[in-house]
Amino acid sequence: MIAYVFPGQGSQIKGMGETLFESFPKETRIADEILGYSIAELCVENRDNQLNQTQYTQPALFVVNALSYLKELQRYGETPDYLAGHSLGEYNALFASGAIDFEMGVKLVKKRGQLMSQAKNGGMAAVIGLSEDKVKDILIARNFDAIDIANYNCPSQTVISGLLADIEKAKPVFMEHGAKLFVPLKVSAAFHSRYMEDTKREFREYLSGFKFSKMDIAVISNAYAEPYRDGDIAHNLVEQIAQPVRWTESIRYLMQQGAMTFKEIGPGTVLTKLIDKIKEETPVREKSASEQNQPSETETARKERLPASVRGESFGVSATSLGSAEFRKDYNVQYAYAAGAMFRGVASKELVVRMGKAGFLSHYGTGGLSTEQIEKGIVHIQTELSGGEPYGMNFLHYPEMPDKEEKLIDLYLKYGVRNVEASAFLQITPALVRYRANGLSPNESGTVDIKNKIIAKVSRPEIASAFLSPAPERIVNKLRALNRITQEQADLLKRVPMADDLCVEADSAGHTDQGVAYTLMPAMLRLRDEMMKNFNYPKRVRVGAAGGIGTPDAAAAAFVLGADFIVTGSINQCTVEAGTSDSVKDLLEQMNVQDTEYAPAGDMFELGARVQVLKKGVFFPARANSLYDLYRHHNSLDEIDEQTKKRLQEKYFRRSFDEIYDDVKEYFLKADPRQIEKAERNPKHKMALIFRWYFHYSIEVALAGDETRKVDYQIHCGPALGAFNQWVKGTELEKWKNRHVDEIAEKLIKETAELLRRRFDGFTKG
Repeated sequence: MIAYVFPGQGSQIKGMGETLFESFPKETRIADEILGYSIAELCVENRDNQLNQTQYTQPALFVVNALSYLKELQRYGETPDYLAGHSLGEYNALFASGAIDFEMGVKLVKKRGQLMSQAKNGGMAAVIGLSEDKVKDILIARNFDAIDIANYNCPSQTVISGLLADIEKAKPVFMEHGAKLFVPLKVSAAFHSRYMEDTKREFREYLSGFKFSKMDIAVISNAYAEPYRDGDIAHNLVEQIAQPVRWTESIRYLMQQGAMTFKEIGPGTVLTKLIDKIKEETPVREKSASEQNQPSETETARKERLPASVRGESFGVSATSLGSAEFRKDYNVQYAYAAGAMFRGVASKELVVRMGKAGFLSHYGTGGLSTEQIEKGIVHIQTELSGGEPYGMNFLHYPEMPDKEEKLIDLYLKYGVRNVEASAFLQITPALVRYRANGLSPNESGTVDIKNKIIAKVSRPEIASAFLSPAPERIVNKLRALNRITQEQADLLKRVPMADDLCVEADSAGHTDQGVAYTLMPAMLRLRDEMMKNFNYPKRVRVGAAGGIGTPDAAAAAFVLGADFIVTGSINQCTVEAGTSDSVKDLLEQMNVQDTEYAPAGDMFELGARVQVLKKGVFFPARANSLYDLYRHHNSLDEIDEQTKKRLQEKYFRRSFDEIYDDVKEYFLKADPRQIEKAERNPKHKMALIFRWYFHYSIEVALAGDETRKVDYQIHCGPALGAFNQWVKGTELEKWKNRHVDEIAEKLIKETAELLRRRFDGFTKG
């Protein structure tokens, strides 16, 4: 196999490309027209040393690299297996892959060079002779916390980036600690560091006007040291500006693909020398003949101490290898990652569409929406995601309104919705079974094809057990007797579990039993294995993790525990796409991990189910818990003392009980008249309906962003968002207006892989 690599800034030299401009007059003319000057004169004559000024260097290198690649094709006609470029060179890799044409490439690097040249007061230096771990240790130990690592060029060469004054102070420190050389670079800014955030933001806006083509050759990303996806291009090019160039990891990734020949395309041999150093400094132990197919006892023991979801060789963990490959295949996604549904359309149709277009699975938050609203949401999503992109719909359990479940399933079957997230189920219901049955068919191999997939959110073993079992026989028989399913479907239901995937919820914002992930996950995995053995299913039910996942550390913990996939929730509602008010997002942006509290769930008020909500800046949790205590200790409103009743009506509700009950009657007489009939007979139920009105109202004012009732906002949220806020503090993502749900997902899963690579490498070396 062969990999073409393209150099970046630093490889420019006077006279470069001199023989190429005449060979490619069309491309040279295009470059001149876009740039507004002669590219040939710049490269060959280098008047006023412009070739070393960033705004000129980047277009010049892109053009010379691109023409060198075209010349290579003319000479040899060979197609490389992989492409990679160092910083600016990555644009040439994308050009060679077909993702961008020559004209677009010149426009992009012209803008990139202009923006990066405007950043001032920064500096960079190459530290030679120390390992990257040693460089990191020195930065930490000597409190150089304002300096970032910009380039991992090879194991013994690391480039640091920061304010010029800090870079100058760092030189004697690194020399004291054994660096062979400390070479300040001739740059005007701290490239590939946090100091490029403003540049990154402006470049993102510029990139939004371009569309990229499908790549014909795999390109390795600087920022993540793994292949691009077609949907990654804009995101990766933006991230690359402020992220380190992971050149060592990129080359090691390519080395792992098999016998690889590297060919540098462009001026100089900088990358060739770095690759030689990487090969030289990457220890490879030759195995004896007897060892070829048999790992050592130590190696085996170490691997077996890690779950399959993260098991692999050093540097072998990638974002695309985390979790279950079967999950990724079944849902047509690259990553074992999903965004969970959030009540009342907070997980909006726009959120689902954006995630789907980026290749991520997410679920529309249908809970609390009318059938008409849900239908409009389905139509919108299916119109926007018409090319087979992944999406799913939430299916919330309504224990007191089974008709609502039936109508929802009718809707899903009508529109051919293939993926649902079953939430808050206390037991398997007929509607759920009917959905499952309608997606079953026998296949030629003798097993059962399952089209209607169910991800069941669970936090209790008995509920998990129900979803791991076939559909309850009594429900199947009843549906068959009513002709709601066929006899073939009834027979096939006996051979499959009710869920394809279990999502174990711990410490989440939704209905939860406040479980601890470290206890729940192992218990659920053991239960899954037992049930698989008991029922002898041909296909494994996967177990994922949700709740508390807002940082790479939390996601890594989930995968190490054995999760086949992860599901995020709270972090997604503080994004541009989330279907809630700006006022709510402003509150969420400020929260920390301690700023949540448990409160009664309005839809399961009488059952005592609880949800986690924001407490910072609002009174809702205290008021909601007070209402539930009153409900528990009184059999009617009349039993409550007058002072308390006055407080409820004047401060909590700002309306009288009678006015609220009139509204409640109007709603339930249409939705479920039995509730009013029951309330007229049972004063305690009437009290519950009136109290439940407050829960509905508190959500409405939050979604609407009613500033006059901010203290009553009900905002479902777990501490994961607080952890996320701390993780991104000081970066562009600190402000919710810069947060996009797909970009967060990509950042989280890729940095999780990076974290695990580092930890696993340290583990195997230990």
